[in-house]
Amino acid sequence: MHVLITGGTGFIGRELCTGLLRDSHQVTVLTRELDAAAERLPEGAEAIDDLARTESVDAVVNLAGANLGGQRWNRVSKLGFRSSRIDTTRRLVDWMSELAVKPKVLISGSAIGWYGPRGDEKLTEVDHPGGDYSALLCQDWEAEALRAEALGVRVCQLRTGIVLGGQGPAGGGALAQMLPAFKLGGGGPMGSGQQWMSWVHRADLIALIRFLIERDSAQGPFNGTAPEPVRNGEFAKTLGRVLHRPAILPMPGFMLKLIVGEMAEILLTGQRVIPQAALDAGFVFRFPNLEAALCDVLG
Repeated sequence: MHVLITGGTGFIGRELCTGLLRDSHQVTVLTRELDAAAERLPEGAEAIDDLARTESVDAVVNLAGANLGGQRWNRVSKLGFRSSRIDTTRRLVDWMSELAVKPKVLISGSAIGWYGPRGDEKLTEVDHPGGDYSALLCQDWEAEALRAEALGVRVCQLRTGIVLGGQGPAGGGALAQMLPAFKLGGGGPMGSGQQWMSWVHRADLIALIRFLIERDSAQGPFNGTAPEPVRNGEFAKTLGRVLHRPAILPMPGFMLKLIVGEMAEILLTGQRVIPQAALDAGFVFRFPNLEAALCDVLG
Protein backbone atom coordinates (compact mmCIF):
# COMPACT_ATOMS: atom_id res chain seq x y z
CA MET A 1 0.00 0.00 0.00
CA HIS A 2 1.24 3.49 -0.88
CA VAL A 3 0.36 6.13 1.73
CA LEU A 4 0.80 9.89 1.28
CA ILE A 5 1.16 11.76 4.58
CA THR A 6 1.11 15.46 5.35
CA GLY A 7 2.56 16.44 8.71
CA GLY A 8 4.77 13.38 8.46
CA THR A 9 7.67 14.94 10.36
CA GLY A 10 5.52 15.78 13.39
CA PHE A 11 4.86 14.16 16.74
CA ILE A 12 2.29 11.73 15.34
CA GLY A 13 3.41 11.58 11.71
CA ARG A 14 6.94 10.32 12.38
CA GLU A 15 5.72 7.34 14.35
CA LEU A 16 3.03 6.60 11.76
CA CYS A 17 5.69 6.60 9.03
CA THR A 18 7.89 4.27 11.05
CA GLY A 19 5.10 1.77 11.62
CA LEU A 20 3.98 1.74 7.98
CA LEU A 21 7.52 1.24 6.73
CA ARG A 22 8.09 -1.54 9.25
CA ASP A 23 5.15 -3.35 7.68
CA SER A 24 6.59 -2.90 4.16
CA HIS A 25 4.24 -0.14 2.98
CA GLN A 26 5.41 2.67 0.72
CA VAL A 27 5.40 6.08 2.43
CA THR A 28 5.56 9.51 0.79
CA VAL A 29 5.60 12.64 2.93
CA LEU A 30 4.54 16.03 1.59
CA THR A 31 6.64 18.76 3.21
CA ARG A 32 7.76 22.33 2.62
CA GLU A 33 11.26 21.65 4.02
CA LEU A 34 12.97 18.76 2.25
CA ASP A 35 16.30 19.06 4.07
CA ALA A 36 14.70 19.08 7.51
CA ALA A 37 12.42 16.21 6.53
CA ALA A 38 15.39 14.12 5.42
CA GLU A 39 16.83 14.44 8.92
CA ARG A 40 13.59 13.72 10.79
CA LEU A 41 11.94 11.02 8.71
CA PRO A 42 12.75 7.32 9.13
CA GLU A 43 14.85 5.64 6.47
CA GLY A 44 12.73 4.55 3.53
CA ALA A 45 10.23 7.43 3.59
CA GLU A 46 10.28 9.64 0.50
CA ALA A 47 9.90 13.38 1.04
CA ILE A 48 8.39 15.58 -1.70
CA ASP A 49 7.54 19.27 -1.84
CA ASP A 50 5.23 19.09 -4.86
CA LEU A 51 2.15 16.88 -5.22
CA ALA A 52 2.82 16.64 -8.95
CA ARG A 53 5.66 14.25 -8.11
CA THR A 54 3.17 11.63 -6.90
CA GLU A 55 0.43 10.35 -9.16
CA SER A 56 -0.83 7.15 -7.54
CA VAL A 57 -1.50 6.53 -3.85
CA ASP A 58 -3.86 4.20 -2.03
CA ALA A 59 -4.45 6.36 1.04
CA VAL A 60 -3.88 9.93 2.18
CA VAL A 61 -3.35 10.85 5.84
CA ASN A 62 -3.62 14.59 6.37
CA LEU A 63 -1.98 15.57 9.68
CA ALA A 64 -0.73 19.03 8.69
CA GLY A 65 -1.52 21.94 10.97
CA ALA A 66 0.43 24.51 12.96
CA ASN A 67 0.48 23.76 16.69
CA LEU A 68 -2.22 25.84 18.43
CA GLY A 69 -0.13 25.83 21.58
CA GLY A 70 3.11 26.74 19.87
CA GLN A 71 2.59 30.51 19.98
CA ARG A 72 0.37 33.17 21.50
CA TRP A 73 -2.86 33.66 19.58
CA ASN A 74 -3.26 36.90 17.63
CA ARG A 75 -4.58 37.92 14.23
CA VAL A 76 -1.42 36.76 12.40
CA SER A 77 -1.09 33.42 14.21
CA LYS A 78 -4.79 32.67 13.65
CA LEU A 79 -4.33 33.22 9.93
CA GLY A 80 -1.44 30.76 10.07
CA PHE A 81 -3.56 28.19 11.91
CA ARG A 82 -6.21 28.40 9.20
CA SER A 83 -3.79 28.32 6.28
CA SER A 84 -1.84 25.35 7.59
CA ARG A 85 -5.05 23.35 7.97
CA ILE A 86 -7.62 24.55 5.49
CA ASP A 87 -5.39 25.61 2.58
CA THR A 88 -3.35 22.40 2.81
CA THR A 89 -6.49 20.26 2.84
CA ARG A 90 -7.93 22.20 -0.08
CA ARG A 91 -4.77 21.62 -2.13
CA LEU A 92 -4.90 17.90 -1.36
CA VAL A 93 -8.49 17.54 -2.51
CA ASP A 94 -7.86 19.65 -5.62
CA TRP A 95 -4.91 17.38 -6.44
CA MET A 96 -7.08 14.28 -6.00
CA SER A 97 -9.64 15.70 -8.40
CA GLU A 98 -7.01 15.71 -11.13
CA LEU A 99 -5.88 12.12 -10.63
CA ALA A 100 -7.02 9.44 -13.05
CA VAL A 101 -7.08 6.93 -10.19
CA LYS A 102 -8.23 8.41 -6.88
CA PRO A 103 -7.00 7.35 -3.44
CA LYS A 104 -9.35 4.94 -1.73
CA VAL A 105 -9.42 6.88 1.52
CA LEU A 106 -8.58 10.23 3.07
CA ILE A 107 -7.96 10.29 6.82
CA SER A 108 -8.04 13.99 7.61
CA GLY A 109 -7.02 15.51 10.91
CA SER A 110 -9.35 17.56 13.05
CA ALA A 111 -9.63 18.07 16.81
CA ILE A 112 -12.09 17.68 19.66
CA GLY A 113 -12.18 21.46 19.72
CA TRP A 114 -14.90 20.86 17.09
CA TYR A 115 -17.36 20.42 19.99
CA GLY A 116 -16.52 23.66 21.79
CA PRO A 117 -16.68 24.00 25.60
CA ARG A 118 -19.49 21.74 26.88
CA GLY A 119 -18.91 21.20 30.62
CA ASP A 120 -19.78 17.72 31.91
CA GLU A 121 -21.72 16.68 28.78
CA LYS A 122 -20.56 13.37 27.32
CA LEU A 123 -19.77 14.04 23.67
CA THR A 124 -19.77 11.54 20.83
CA GLU A 125 -19.53 11.92 17.08
CA VAL A 126 -23.29 12.50 16.72
CA ASP A 127 -23.27 15.66 18.86
CA HIS A 128 -23.51 19.15 17.38
CA PRO A 129 -20.44 21.42 16.99
CA GLY A 130 -19.52 24.40 19.14
CA GLY A 131 -19.39 28.04 18.11
CA ASP A 132 -16.08 29.33 19.48
CA TYR A 133 -12.92 29.99 17.46
CA SER A 134 -11.50 26.47 17.70
CA ALA A 135 -14.83 24.86 16.85
CA LEU A 136 -15.33 27.02 13.77
CA LEU A 137 -11.76 26.34 12.65
CA CYS A 138 -12.32 22.58 12.91
CA GLN A 139 -15.65 22.80 11.07
CA ASP A 140 -14.07 24.64 8.15
CA TRP A 141 -11.16 22.18 8.17
CA GLU A 142 -13.47 19.17 8.01
CA ALA A 143 -15.60 20.77 5.30
CA GLU A 144 -12.58 20.99 3.01
CA ALA A 145 -11.80 17.31 3.56
CA LEU A 146 -15.40 16.25 2.92
CA ARG A 147 -15.19 17.68 -0.61
CA ALA A 148 -13.27 14.51 -1.47
CA GLU A 149 -16.43 12.44 -1.03
CA ALA A 150 -17.76 13.89 -4.30
CA LEU A 151 -14.71 12.32 -5.98
CA GLY A 152 -15.61 8.86 -4.68
CA VAL A 153 -13.00 8.98 -1.91
CA ARG A 154 -13.92 7.58 1.49
CA VAL A 155 -13.33 10.29 4.11
CA CYS A 156 -12.73 9.92 7.85
CA GLN A 157 -12.38 13.02 10.04
CA LEU A 158 -10.08 12.27 12.99
CA ARG A 159 -10.97 14.51 15.94
CA THR A 160 -7.90 14.23 18.11
CA GLY A 161 -7.64 14.97 21.81
CA ILE A 162 -4.53 15.44 23.97
CA VAL A 163 -1.95 12.99 22.65
CA LEU A 164 0.44 11.40 25.15
CA GLY A 165 3.76 10.27 23.69
CA GLY A 166 7.25 9.33 24.81
CA GLN A 167 10.23 11.35 25.90
CA GLY A 168 13.49 11.81 24.02
CA PRO A 169 13.94 12.53 20.29
CA ALA A 170 10.62 10.88 19.39
CA GLY A 171 8.74 12.65 22.15
CA GLY A 172 6.83 15.88 22.25
CA GLY A 173 3.21 16.89 22.42
CA ALA A 174 1.35 18.32 25.39
CA LEU A 175 3.02 16.03 27.91
CA ALA A 176 6.48 17.36 27.07
CA GLN A 177 5.28 20.84 28.04
CA MET A 178 3.93 19.59 31.37
CA LEU A 179 6.83 17.41 32.51
CA PRO A 180 9.42 20.00 33.58
CA ALA A 181 7.14 21.53 36.23
CA PHE A 182 5.84 18.17 37.43
CA LYS A 183 9.33 16.66 37.70
CA LEU A 184 10.33 19.57 39.92
CA GLY A 185 7.29 19.03 42.13
CA GLY A 186 5.64 22.21 40.87
CA GLY A 187 2.84 20.62 38.86
CA GLY A 188 -0.84 20.68 39.64
CA PRO A 189 -4.32 21.31 38.27
CA MET A 190 -5.17 24.23 36.00
CA GLY A 191 -7.85 26.60 37.21
CA SER A 192 -10.56 24.71 39.09
CA GLY A 193 -9.22 21.33 37.94
CA GLN A 194 -12.81 20.25 37.26
CA GLN A 195 -12.60 20.59 33.46
CA TRP A 196 -12.43 17.37 31.49
CA MET A 197 -9.30 16.22 29.62
CA SER A 198 -9.86 13.87 26.70
CA TRP A 199 -6.51 12.21 26.12
CA VAL A 200 -5.13 9.35 24.03
CA HIS A 201 -1.90 7.37 23.95
CA ARG A 202 0.00 8.09 20.75
CA ALA A 203 0.25 4.36 19.98
CA ASP A 204 -3.53 4.04 20.11
CA LEU A 205 -4.04 7.08 17.89
CA ILE A 206 -1.65 5.68 15.29
CA ALA A 207 -3.32 2.28 15.50
CA LEU A 208 -6.69 3.99 14.98
CA ILE A 209 -5.40 5.78 11.87
CA ARG A 210 -4.26 2.47 10.42
CA PHE A 211 -7.54 0.83 11.42
CA LEU A 212 -9.47 3.53 9.53
CA ILE A 213 -7.25 3.14 6.46
CA GLU A 214 -7.86 -0.60 6.33
CA ARG A 215 -11.53 -0.72 7.35
CA ASP A 216 -13.52 -0.10 4.16
CA SER A 217 -16.72 0.49 6.09
CA ALA A 218 -15.23 3.29 8.23
CA GLN A 219 -16.44 6.72 7.17
CA GLY A 220 -17.25 10.06 8.80
CA PRO A 221 -16.03 11.52 12.11
CA PHE A 222 -14.03 9.50 14.64
CA ASN A 223 -12.96 10.85 18.02
CA GLY A 224 -9.25 10.18 18.53
CA THR A 225 -9.50 9.92 22.31
CA ALA A 226 -9.29 7.16 24.91
CA PRO A 227 -12.59 5.79 26.28
CA GLU A 228 -11.91 7.13 29.80
CA PRO A 229 -11.49 10.93 29.89
CA VAL A 230 -10.55 12.39 33.27
CA ARG A 231 -10.88 15.72 35.00
CA ASN A 232 -7.83 17.97 34.92
CA GLY A 233 -7.28 17.58 38.66
CA GLU A 234 -7.28 13.79 38.33
CA PHE A 235 -4.86 14.02 35.40
CA ALA A 236 -2.45 16.10 37.49
CA LYS A 237 -2.77 13.76 40.46
CA THR A 238 -2.13 10.68 38.29
CA LEU A 239 0.86 12.24 36.52
CA GLY A 240 2.36 13.21 39.88
CA ARG A 241 1.85 9.68 41.19
CA VAL A 242 3.54 8.11 38.16
CA LEU A 243 6.48 10.53 38.52
CA HIS A 244 6.58 10.08 42.32
CA ARG A 245 6.22 13.82 42.75
CA PRO A 246 3.64 15.99 44.50
CA ALA A 247 1.09 17.60 42.18
CA ILE A 248 -0.71 20.04 44.43
CA LEU A 249 0.30 23.47 43.16
CA PRO A 250 -2.61 24.82 41.08
CA MET A 251 -2.19 27.16 38.14
CA PRO A 252 -4.80 29.92 38.68
CA GLY A 253 -6.94 30.62 35.65
CA PHE A 254 -6.01 34.29 35.50
CA MET A 255 -2.30 33.40 35.48
CA LEU A 256 -2.77 30.88 32.70
CA LYS A 257 -4.55 33.57 30.65
CA LEU A 258 -1.62 35.92 31.19
CA ILE A 259 0.84 33.25 29.99
CA VAL A 260 -0.93 31.78 26.95
CA GLY A 261 -3.67 34.31 26.22
CA GLU A 262 -6.83 33.23 24.44
CA MET A 263 -5.81 29.57 24.26
CA ALA A 264 -6.32 29.40 28.04
CA GLU A 265 -10.06 29.11 27.37
CA ILE A 266 -9.49 25.67 25.81
CA LEU A 267 -7.35 24.54 28.73
CA LEU A 268 -9.79 25.81 31.35
CA THR A 269 -13.01 24.46 29.81
CA GLY A 270 -12.14 21.18 28.06
CA GLN A 271 -14.44 18.53 26.64
CA ARG A 272 -15.60 15.11 27.85
CA VAL A 273 -15.24 13.20 24.60
CA ILE A 274 -15.98 9.50 24.06
CA PRO A 275 -14.64 7.59 20.97
CA GLN A 276 -17.99 5.93 20.33
CA ALA A 277 -17.56 5.51 16.57
CA ALA A 278 -14.23 3.73 16.99
CA LEU A 279 -15.63 1.45 19.70
CA ASP A 280 -18.70 0.65 17.59
CA ALA A 281 -16.44 -0.18 14.63
CA GLY A 282 -14.58 -2.73 16.75
CA PHE A 283 -11.39 -0.82 17.49
CA VAL A 284 -9.70 -1.97 20.71
CA PHE A 285 -7.64 0.49 22.75
CA ARG A 286 -4.42 -0.82 24.27
CA PHE A 287 -4.38 2.02 26.79
CA PRO A 288 -7.92 2.94 27.88
CA ASN A 289 -6.69 3.84 31.38
CA LEU A 290 -4.70 7.02 32.06
CA GLU A 291 -2.31 5.65 34.68
CA ALA A 292 -1.35 2.69 32.49
CA ALA A 293 -0.85 5.01 29.54
CA LEU A 294 1.39 7.38 31.52
CA CYS A 295 3.40 4.49 32.97
CA ASP A 296 4.03 3.22 29.44
CA VAL A 297 4.89 6.66 28.03
CA LEU A 298 7.21 7.60 30.90
CA GLY A 299 8.87 4.21 31.20
